[in-house]
Amino acid sequence: MNTETLYEERLSSPRTTALFAGLCLLFLALGAWRSAARGMDGWSIALLLLFGVFLFYVFNYRTLVIRLTPESLRLTFGLFSWAIARDNIAGCRFDDSPPFLKYGGAGIHFMTVHGRNGALRYRASFNFLEYPRLVVELRAKRGPVRDIAFSTRRPDEILQLLFPK
Repeated sequence: MNTETLYEERLSSPRTTALFAGLCLLFLALGAWRSAARGMDGWSIALLLLFGVFLFYVFNYRTLVIRLTPESLRLTFGLFSWAIARDNIAGCRFDDSPPFLKYGGAGIHFMTVHGRNGALRYRASFNFLEYPRLVVELRAKRGPVRDIAFSTRRPDEILQLLFPK
């Protein structure tokens, strides 16, 4: 097994981190205010749970790591990782999804999209809003997933490494 790294990129988004941190602080303040005013009722618990969710987002979705080796492409967002064997990559292209799907959020998302032939495809997306995205088409689907989309600063370099001319 060859573990040589052909490409590695660590991608982060200060805007996304600031958004999640702002929401985290908002729900902490609302939860603290509510529990001080009314005691620890259902709303206080819900607001503090939302604080916990966004605190997790702040730390987990801070950095996307893209690693390409001769054997695989690995995408890692905090605790979550997705590896694609190189021989399971049928194609790779720029994401041409409609804006409401392409810019639907940061982090990891699962969505249904129309493929090149018009058929519905299930896609996993590892993304930040402000960077270009590539879509990797799988030869054999993994569960229901047929495509993986991910953000990168250097899409042309990744395309060249996956499919040299």
